[in-house]
Amino acid sequence: MTTARSAGLVACTRCTRVWPAGTAECGRCGAPLVSRDARSLSRVWAWWAVGLMCYIPANIFPMLQTTYLMKTMGNTIVGGAIELMEHGDYAVALVILIASVAIPISKFVAVAYLAVAVQRRLRGSALRRTQLYEFVEFIGRWSMIDVFVVAVLSALVQLSVVVSIQPGPAALNFALSVIFTMLSARSFDSRMIWDSLESAEAPETPAGAPVAPEPISSLATR
Repeated sequence: MTTARSAGLVACTRCTRVWPAGTAECGRCGAPLVSRDARSLSRVWAWWAVGLMCYIPANIFPMLQTTYLMKTMGNTIVGGAIELMEHGDYAVALVILIASVAIPISKFVAVAYLAVAVQRRLRGSALRRTQLYEFVEFIGRWSMIDVFVVAVLSALVQLSVVVSIQPGPAALNFALSVIFTMLSARSFDSRMIWDSLESAEAPETPAGAPVAPEPISSLATR
């Protein structure tokens, strides 16, 4: 299998332009060129851990606080979806559950799997892992739909002391969790996926097999 590195090339991760190996800076966008980012996994795990810490309170505290006739009520993400189902809004509840629960959890699992697979050089399809990474990159932005709904409701439903809707403490935590998981995915150097495949395909010498002697270029003289 031929890769860009084995062909003596290096790609810019910002604009995807390919340059000869050894080029220090991309001539198109000015980004520094490195064949592999050795510190990317450290950043991936750091952003991943912070995003997970923000996601836990985002599901514990109320996402939305509704004040009706001087009485304040709060709903979590799952609690709000259940209440929508009780009122017959199954489609809206399903969208909220997918965007605010299924997608974030899937991103955490997918990013952790890719990082572990690269670190431990697990066998598997590098193409499938690359497609998984691209899917995580694409779907990540849609996790903000719950925060968008809260912002729209907070701006529209303000009827003085009768009814008012305000963002709950979970809204900020959820927004930070989405941002941190996106940074975690962006920090991952997907080129390392193919490095793990190269090491898996490298021939191994069986234990106890005789090693061929190296050619002798000259005879030793006494």
